[in-house]
This record gives sequence, structure tokens and C-alpha cells, in this order.
Amino acid sequence: MKNTLRYFGLLLALFPLLSANTYSVEIAVLKYKGGGDWYANPSSLTNLALFCNQNIGTHIDPDYATVEAGSLDLFNYPFVHMTGHGNVLFEEEEARNLRTYLLAGGFLHVDDNYGMDQYIRAELQAVFPDFELKTIPPDHAIFKQAYFFKDGLPKIHQHDQKPPKAEGLFNQGRLMLLYTSECDLGDGWEDAEVHNDPPEIRLKALQMGANIIQYALSAAP
Repeated sequence: MKNTLRYFGLLLALFPLLSANTYSVEIAVLKYKGGGDWYANPSSLTNLALFCNQNIGTHIDPDYATVEAGSLDLFNYPFVHMTGHGNVLFEEEEARNLRTYLLAGGFLHVDDNYGMDQYIRAELQAVFPDFELKTIPPDHAIFKQAYFFKDGLPKIHQHDQKPPKAEGLFNQGRLMLLYTSECDLGDGWEDAEVHNDPPEIRLKALQMGANIIQYALSAAP
């Protein structure tokens, strides 16, 4: 485990240098138990990676990986995305591995695809019993990366007509887990014909996604 963490930390430290050359950073979607559709929005991360490469100068592999919460492979990815509509379950070993990954410098973006909220909140409490989700204010750095969102998280899809919510888990001031709900960012990243969102809405979703990627890659210890 120590060697894995050391490698992971080195990867993050070298990212700016590597990305300036030919290195391709890999990102992943989190596969979890419980019956929820972790595989929702299959085109989202590919489109987000391509948008970031074209607009903010990253070198992210658009062929994203799938990684399980309990796998040591988790430590190979500086950014991991999680989504779905239903139940989420982290077994004890998975919760411990996910906690270690995040405290070691990893970043997890959990995006409620509508229907995950009640389940993910309980599971995050199990992973981090000594942490609590906190509202992320509009003046946080994640909203002021390549793109400026003066009002914070943008609204992409309506559902219950509620305002979008950005919450997070912080360790020593670093946002290590971002939870977005009442927003559906991942839907906005999907191929344009999937949801037929207006171009300006889809652009907002991709720009916010680029901010998340940029923050995740730059804020690691």
C-alpha cells in the first residue's frame, strides 16, 4: 500500500510537467455495489475529456477506465467520477480503500443522476464517520478555474425544480470529494442527441466539468 500511495503522490506531483509533453492522464468511473446504475451516462467522461483537452490544455485519455471502490487500481486515477439513479453500497473494505484514496490526494466527483441522494449520503457517512458534507459557497476556487460561475453550480436539468446543490468533504482545507445534486452535470456531458439540451446549457455543463477536472488535478497535495 505504501508503494502505491508513493506512486500516486508522485503521479500527481509530476502532472503539470507530464501533461506539457505527451503523457495522457487516465480518469475513471467508479463501479459500486447495491444495484444502482453506476454505468449511466456512458458518453459523459469521454466528452468531458475531449472538451478539457481542446479548451484547457489537458492531456486526458478519453477512453476512461472503470474501477471498483475496493481495488488498488483506484490509486492510478487522480480523478474518479461516480453517478447513478439508485442504491449504493460500500462494503467495509471498499469504504476503507476509498477513504485512503481520498485522504492520500485522490478526488471523487459524485453526481446524483436523480435517485441516488438518499443512498449516497448514508454511504458517505459510513466511509467518513468523522466528516460531514458541507455546502460549497459560490466563491470557492472550484467555481473560479478556467471558467467563472459567479452563482456557483449551474442548473442543467430540472427534475423537482429545486436549486442545484454543491456539497463536499474537505480534508485540511482541500476539497477531496464533490457531491453535486439537483443538477445532473453528467447528463449535460453526454452526447448532444441523448438529452437534446440547448447548446448553451450543454456548454455550461462541460465548462463546469472542466473546472472540476482542473481543480482536482491542481489541488492535490
